[in-house]
Amino acid sequence: MSIASPENTTQTHDPRSSALFAAVHGRQTKIDRVLNNLGRPALVSEYFGHLTFGLAQMREKLPKDAYTNLLKTLDGGKKLQKDTAESIASAIKEWAVGKGATHFCHWFQPMTGLTAEKHDAFISIQYSHHSELRVVERFTGSQLIQGEPDASSFPSGGMRSTFEARGYTAWDPTSPIFIIEDEGGKTLCIPTVFFGYHGQALDNKTPLLRSIEALSNEGCEFLKLLGDVDVKRINATLGAEQEYFLIDRHFVALRPDLIMTGRTLLGAPSTRGQQLEDHYFGSIPRRIKNFMEDVEHELYKLGVPVKTRHNEVAPSQFELAPIFEDVNISSDHNILTMEILKSTALRHGLVCLLHEKPFAGINGSGKHNNWSVSNDKGENLLEPGTTPHQNLRFLAVLAVTLKAVYDHSDMLRASIATPGNDHRLGANEAPPAIISVFLGSLLSHILDNIENGKVAQGTDEQIIDLGVDKIPNISKDYTDRNRTSPFAFTGNKFEFRAVGSSANVAVPMSILNAAVAEAFKESTAELQKLLKTKGTRDEAVIELIRGIVKETKAVRFEGNGYSDEWKTEAKKRGLPILNSSAEALEVLKDEKATKFLVDQKVLSREELSSRYHISVERYVKTLEIELSTLGELVSSHVVPAIEKQITALSAAHEGLTSPGLKKLHLERMKSIETVFENVLNGLTDLSEVMEKIHSNPDETSKMKMLSTQAKPVAEKLRDAADKAEQLVADELWPLPKYREMLFANTLS
Repeated sequence: MSIASPENTTQTHDPRSSALFAAVHGRQTKIDRVLNNLGRPALVSEYFGHLTFGLAQMREKLPKDAYTNLLKTLDGGKKLQKDTAESIASAIKEWAVGKGATHFCHWFQPMTGLTAEKHDAFISIQYSHHSELRVVERFTGSQLIQGEPDASSFPSGGMRSTFEARGYTAWDPTSPIFIIEDEGGKTLCIPTVFFGYHGQALDNKTPLLRSIEALSNEGCEFLKLLGDVDVKRINATLGAEQEYFLIDRHFVALRPDLIMTGRTLLGAPSTRGQQLEDHYFGSIPRRIKNFMEDVEHELYKLGVPVKTRHNEVAPSQFELAPIFEDVNISSDHNILTMEILKSTALRHGLVCLLHEKPFAGINGSGKHNNWSVSNDKGENLLEPGTTPHQNLRFLAVLAVTLKAVYDHSDMLRASIATPGNDHRLGANEAPPAIISVFLGSLLSHILDNIENGKVAQGTDEQIIDLGVDKIPNISKDYTDRNRTSPFAFTGNKFEFRAVGSSANVAVPMSILNAAVAEAFKESTAELQKLLKTKGTRDEAVIELIRGIVKETKAVRFEGNGYSDEWKTEAKKRGLPILNSSAEALEVLKDEKATKFLVDQKVLSREELSSRYHISVERYVKTLEIELSTLGELVSSHVVPAIEKQITALSAAHEGLTSPGLKKLHLERMKSIETVFENVLNGLTDLSEVMEKIHSNPDETSKMKMLSTQAKPVAEKLRDAADKAEQLVADELWPLPKYREMLFANTLS
């Protein structure tokens, strides 16, 4: 389809031409920049976090005794005193109102996968002795600490009856308060947990906070046995890389599947996709770069330390990555990042797609979770040090993490199970659905030596000599790079690569933290036994590491995770192979597999059961929406286009006089008629399987039927529709095509 002028598109009333023209001439929107005292755009360091109110601001604004009491609450878990809460609320209100905020809300994360908020104005009514009404700004300590949203419509998985559907929000003082500003004004957002009347966790933040405490408690006990007797706390850190697609909004408006499901349910592959590998790390298109700059500007104001931006592998796919932070704050910041990506895209006439697989045949999007642990001195426990003790500690913590992944790989797989991620995992672009660990040649060699009883080689810094005088030598990463591994060690952290791009990272991080906490606990018990039998502590630690290395060897894999050979090998090793979410979610019902979560008090049996039912229900509803949309799309768009094409071909055939040409033309007509028959049969098959599924009252059975019966039928129907797209005249095809949606950004 050619790029028509506005006049021509108006005359022809061709929506695709109009959308393509609008996309190529996409508007360049720039938001107002923060200015410094000289009236020039400020440096990032001059305005970073100016819409946040965290500990630094509280230290500055609060009375000394109030700030001290707050620190006691944070450090020792003591209840916040009422007068302290009032002082904090007053300081927050003055700051927020001074920034122009008119409303406040408790910002929480219900088990919908999204965030929720209910806005209340700061105003309060007062009456004078003359009964004159007066409006003032007011914000109390009780309003700060706890809220009571109407929670009856949020999923609870059966934890709450209708008559006790009340839910509560409670302030999380460990995460900074922030202001969201948009065209509608400014709102103060207070990060909170969300829980039921009987204290059940109704959100994703509460289990994360519990897992952080469990990790710290168990980790400190372990480190004290190693000799770090003064350790008081262990912190998990996280850097979540975010991949996403950007598509012009005019195309999205013409694609009911993108509007309803976030991904394309139909679409023949473009002749050019990612095979030239010219998009990855390529020059960023001007329109996209403007968008990225505005996203970064918004995130910097919110205190999100985004560091990296670049083109990703697939056309119109991009990535941003932040600097590491505390895992709780990083989790909140990633949710904010996704919201800012979507809202800023709309201002630029774009739509941000966070679905794991919005386009078939090209790479999908993940969210690589770079996870590590550090002590209260700020030392990264997964980074080799400069002393024998630090290196031995590094190897011990590394071994504990290996044990955590080996022991609980099934739950780690379940933590990333979503319908969207099913399209991405194992698709020769993302890690397989088999959880394994990649360590790299150097670490593997060290662990093999320990296992074989050899003296462990030192982990002194390795140097890559580039052999070029003008280029300085570069410190070598302690691993190779393996993009096919779902859980890879990358120098001083583990990269959980299997997490999907739309995921709330609090979920997989809660499971990972709890798994490592349990591994710390079991390793502490084992080390206590070894300390009684070995001559020195170092010998006991080496023996512990040796035992873990032997025990967990099956989960270590250095090869190509995409290969069929690995699937066969993983089966021999006894590793869980859970290819679909329908299989993986069943782990949530396995009491043995989930026992560590209960023991670490991260999730109760009731909370686990609720999460199973919620996940199954969301899986079923997501697939039902997709399948219904697919049927509607084919019936209302594809079928009429094919009928028009057949009508046009029939008319053309009547005008042909050459016998040879008539024969060739007849073959063309037969081809499209065969495809049309496949499309109509596919619609019938889809309708029948959906009717069968709807009649089944059991949600678990529905999930399995959707996974094993409905999805193959849908794939067959899509294949027929995509063949039709390639046979129908371009001017008759109503839906924007892959080539238009994915490459229009490169023309603007």
